[in-house]
Amino acid sequence: MLARFLSIFAIAMLQLLLSAGASASVFPIEVTGEENGKRLTGRYLLWHDASGKADIKDAIQSFENQEFKPLSTKGSTGLQPGAFWSIFALTNTSDKKVTLNLEYIDHQLIYLEAYQRSVSSNHYSMIANQFLGNSFSERLVPHLRFVVPVTLEPNQTYQYMFRYGSDGQGYVFPDMRIWSSDNLNYSQSVEIALISVGIGSLLLMALTSFVVGGASGDKVYMAYGIYAIAKILTWPTILGFTHMFILQDNFHWSLMSLGGAISIMTGIIFVRSMLQTKEKTPKLDWVLRFMILNAFLLALAALFRETTYSIVLITIALLLYPFMAVAGIIRWIQGSLVSAIYTVAWGILVAGLFAQAMRDLGYVEHNFATYYWPVIASFSEMGVILVAMGIRLLQLRKRKDNAETLYRRQLERAKYELEMLVSERTQALEQEKQRAEIEARTDPLTGISNRRSFMKLAEESFDRSMLESKPLAVVMFDLDHFKEINDRFGHSTGDKALKLFASTISGNIPDNAIFGRLGGEEFCMVFHGDQMMAMDISEFLRSTIENISIDNGERQVRFTTSVGISVLDNEKHIDQLITNADKALYRAKYSGRNKVVVD
Repeated sequence: MLARFLSIFAIAMLQLLLSAGASASVFPIEVTGEENGKRLTGRYLLWHDASGKADIKDAIQSFENQEFKPLSTKGSTGLQPGAFWSIFALTNTSDKKVTLNLEYIDHQLIYLEAYQRSVSSNHYSMIANQFLGNSFSERLVPHLRFVVPVTLEPNQTYQYMFRYGSDGQGYVFPDMRIWSSDNLNYSQSVEIALISVGIGSLLLMALTSFVVGGASGDKVYMAYGIYAIAKILTWPTILGFTHMFILQDNFHWSLMSLGGAISIMTGIIFVRSMLQTKEKTPKLDWVLRFMILNAFLLALAALFRETTYSIVLITIALLLYPFMAVAGIIRWIQGSLVSAIYTVAWGILVAGLFAQAMRDLGYVEHNFATYYWPVIASFSEMGVILVAMGIRLLQLRKRKDNAETLYRRQLERAKYELEMLVSERTQALEQEKQRAEIEARTDPLTGISNRRSFMKLAEESFDRSMLESKPLAVVMFDLDHFKEINDRFGHSTGDKALKLFASTISGNIPDNAIFGRLGGEEFCMVFHGDQMMAMDISEFLRSTIENISIDNGERQVRFTTSVGISVLDNEKHIDQLITNADKALYRAKYSGRNKVVVD
């Protein structure tokens, strides 16, 4: 009870120290390792480096000069040059080491640097340096958005500085979500599955439109199909799917702007064709033509990688979208039933894209709803427009009987293909998840538990022994003269020795034993048993190892192992037992090797 009180008191004092020198308080956020997307909102301070050239030393100096301030908007810095630095703190209130993932909340970021220090240290260490143009394999965590993994010791507080950088000018949302690894993986799996379904739906709509357009000869359907294909190419690129699954090594931010430009152009061309604005609303049609020109300039800016122009032009495009809904209302008033339904569809899209513009400018809060609102609105818009297209189809049905039959046939085929696509993708995601879980626990060379997995199982076994008063033994192994084996016979022979050693030990240990590779030629075993049992088993294993050999093609290579034993006595943690066993192993190696020594 007293220890717990002192721990809580220490954390409180650290929180006061963190906020003592800042212009506004940096109150640490309490974490336990079970976080499920907790936001930093309102718990960080921000500094604008307009030049974009400041480093961590400059940021620290600015913090000491009280230049860090709370964000004054709903979540966005607005369109600004240079970079932004944020500072915040996390406190691990649990009694165990936790590893968390800090996820940047948006896809619109070019550079992300992260630095960490404990409150007992004045030195910040870089823990992340990510660039959107880097290969996706270089990401610290394979995720659609930038993710920074952090590790916090029990009952410790850490301070972080993050640098959010743009290429010239850009929007920054200086906020992060806090996740445990399992919760982050689950969230991303759901996100990928839902977007995959949406993309599949767009593909179905596009195929349907092409079939009907080809059968009926109506250009409006063909324009709609091209518009749907443009969205299929655009949204996965904007949301990070293209970088994650397709262009892993050659991705550039300009592809997002280029996709947006193509989507806008094809959408406006479709609108002009469907609403017949050139003939029915000639004055408003000039506005739509200007929007096409703006989208064309956006495509050029993207191709020449002009960041500032791209951002300004895409913002203009988003703010002009309401005119498309206005065109639908005018055609509705003129008596077009299809235009009435179209107006509903574009009203949904305009609301979503306008909300995105307001979010980027900092007038609307950035959350999952506003982040995916434009995407959902875009998919909904396509669905509602499909309804309008259906009405148009009914108006042509008497003249297009053959087209109707073909439409149904292609619809069923596309539906089946979509179901197969979704099923295959779901199975692939599940297999990938299982493979990742196994790789996270297993040493890739020997196939036994890696250090992280072994330590977790060993701690559980130690806790069980303490709770049930069972004896517990720790046995450390080290291959004798392993470096000499590598030097004389090559690393491939050394790898064979490690694998043969691991398989031999694994096949001759008690059922309740835990066996893993700690690193290099060092292995460890934990099982419930007393000193005599540990000595008998260890001697048997040592003797077994000295009687096996490897055929390297030229000769039989033999090797031995030194063994150190430690049995649970008054130790309070598994690390102490392992340390004691390691000391015994040290004595075994320096007293002649190929022997068993008890601590």
